[in-house]
Amino acid sequence: MYRHVLIPTDGSELAGRAVRHGLALAKLVGAKVTALTVEPSFDVYTVPASRVYEMSGAFAEHAARAKAHAQGILDAIAEEARAAGVACETVQVEQDHPYQGIIDTAEQRGCDLIVMASHGRSGIAAIVLGSVTTKVLTHTKIPVLVYH
Repeated sequence: MYRHVLIPTDGSELAGRAVRHGLALAKLVGAKVTALTVEPSFDVYTVPASRVYEMSGAFAEHAARAKAHAQGILDAIAEEARAAGVACETVQVEQDHPYQGIIDTAEQRGCDLIVMASHGRSGIAAIVLGSVTTKVLTHTKIPVLVYH
């Protein structure tokens, strides 16, 4: 049925429940997993004017924080997968549009299912903020299982 499941996560509690669901599904069908976090790229406009002369240092600081954040999330998922007996690779991607990072990774790695959480925004929040899950659903041809 499914051979390679992509499980993107932002490290939130809801995403953690989707991770556990995705790992259980992968174990059930004998699929391998790729766990993914998408971190935003360095935004020069977030550097205060007083620190512009330290731009390279600010960039390095951002990169180190993003890597450490992602590594913490991914290490925990890799351990969960190991405990469940599921083969798991971990990937950190830098992309300003998380949905695009998710889709690109799924395509590049040959994933045949994406399992992800939805925070379930509705009303004005859904219109203004959008939803990474909604964007993945509308921009990919890969099946998506949404955990809510």
